[in-house]
Amino acid sequence: MGEARRKLAVVLFNLGGPDGPDDVRPFLRNLFRDPAIIRAPGPVREGLALFISTVRNKEATANYAKMGGGSPLLPETKKQAEALQGVLEAEFPDDEIRIWPAMRYWHPLTEDVAAEVKAWAPDECVLLPLYPQFSTTTTASSLKRWREADGPQTRTVCCYPTEPAFVDAHAALIRKTWEKAGRPENVRLLFSAHGLPKKVIEDGDPYQWQVEQTVAAIMKQMPDFPDWQVCYQSKVGPMEWVGPSTEDAIRGAAGDGRNIMLSPIAFVSEHIETLVELDEEYAEVAEACSVASYVRVPALGQDAVFIESLAGLVKSALERGPGPLPDTGERICPAEWSGCACRQAEAVSA
Repeated sequence: MGEARRKLAVVLFNLGGPDGPDDVRPFLRNLFRDPAIIRAPGPVREGLALFISTVRNKEATANYAKMGGGSPLLPETKKQAEALQGVLEAEFPDDEIRIWPAMRYWHPLTEDVAAEVKAWAPDECVLLPLYPQFSTTTTASSLKRWREADGPQTRTVCCYPTEPAFVDAHAALIRKTWEKAGRPENVRLLFSAHGLPKKVIEDGDPYQWQVEQTVAAIMKQMPDFPDWQVCYQSKVGPMEWVGPSTEDAIRGAAGDGRNIMLSPIAFVSEHIETLVELDEEYAEVAEACSVASYVRVPALGQDAVFIESLAGLVKSALERGPGPLPDTGERICPAEWSGCACRQAEAVSA
């Protein structure tokens, strides 16, 4: 008898989204009851989650209706998983490989996927967030839920804001989109990322710093686009958020007489924040401001170079020593970003 094949599980962490109109309100409630999102005592948080999901349900349901009633995020993640599976099977032909999407706030929920993976009993399990830039509100929340569910964890990719293939994929897609649009002149390149409350960043979350590192790495490849800006979208609630806002950046570009190319720098899949917020709401802002050309760069999706980047991250995770997170010597965040997963792991082990 031949040797048993190594069983390799890869888990793709993502946000999740409602499958249909009836799911919108419970999805929103799951989102806002997460202590990583609403930092308030339990009873207060639960009350706020109920209130916010009720108040926002009608508008959110209408926006999801524009996409067929539900979020495209899970179907898009499944396509990425299928593409990644093909690359990994070519890289590791002797392994038995299975890839699971694990959604934080809707099905397939992270805790349910943890049970499935545990039952499969992999020899190796790589946790791979589809959030390139680490945040306590995204990757850390998914990791916490995975651990609470006692999911297998032999390797974890914490973040990859400047991973070379990831950066290459973005740069190539921006240039391809510019050429497809007829090479508009006088362009300001806006990099739009999901925003966070300023208080979260002040408490040590490295997300904004990592977003800026991604953009800086991309712009090293694009000297012919000298006019660019990082901005932040999707503000919710009365708290002060990091800025500038994407809407203000659009108005600023219009005031300077610039055309706009907008890249969703922290989203790797098309979903409500790209298809509705960027393509409709902010496009209307640009039109109202008389911007002559407003071009939106697609999310990376199943871009071959991006999928190769994900495969490379899996391979690197398998090659380094065992442990729940990358070796703390590999950390990229400066000391002031105490929310960095590697720094937290180092503090626990000290």
